[in-house]
Amino acid sequence: MCSTSRNSAGWQRFLALLEQSNPTGTIAVITDNLSSHNSVSTREWLTGHPRIQQVFIPKGACWLNLQEAWWRLFQRQALAGQTFADPSEIAYATTVVTTQLNAHARPWIWGRPAPKPRQRRHRFTCLL
Repeated sequence: MCSTSRNSAGWQRFLALLEQSNPTGTIAVITDNLSSHNSVSTREWLTGHPRIQQVFIPKGACWLNLQEAWWRLFQRQALAGQTFADPSEIAYATTVVTTQLNAHARPWIWGRPAPKPRQRRHRFTCLL
């Protein structure tokens, strides 16, 4: 969802869309400590929507927020070296790149992948 600014009203609109898209069960939203995520109006809004529970990552632990890794990939593919004339072009680039990233999505694995097994070298000896 694109928004003109990062404020409490935009965050609450996003949470409302999230709640509409997931009609049953508890929704746990893992978020950073942006002021709009913890503002008085957002907390009041959340009291009227008990299914949504915000879980804040610890300060200084951005590596726990998988959104940061996604944002890095997104910036490289959609925003790097681009100039946009208006917000509709940003929304279009966001849609295209998100579709491309989702087409090649794989489960996130913490840490490095296991090293590939080394092939054994065959020793050849010549007897004279």
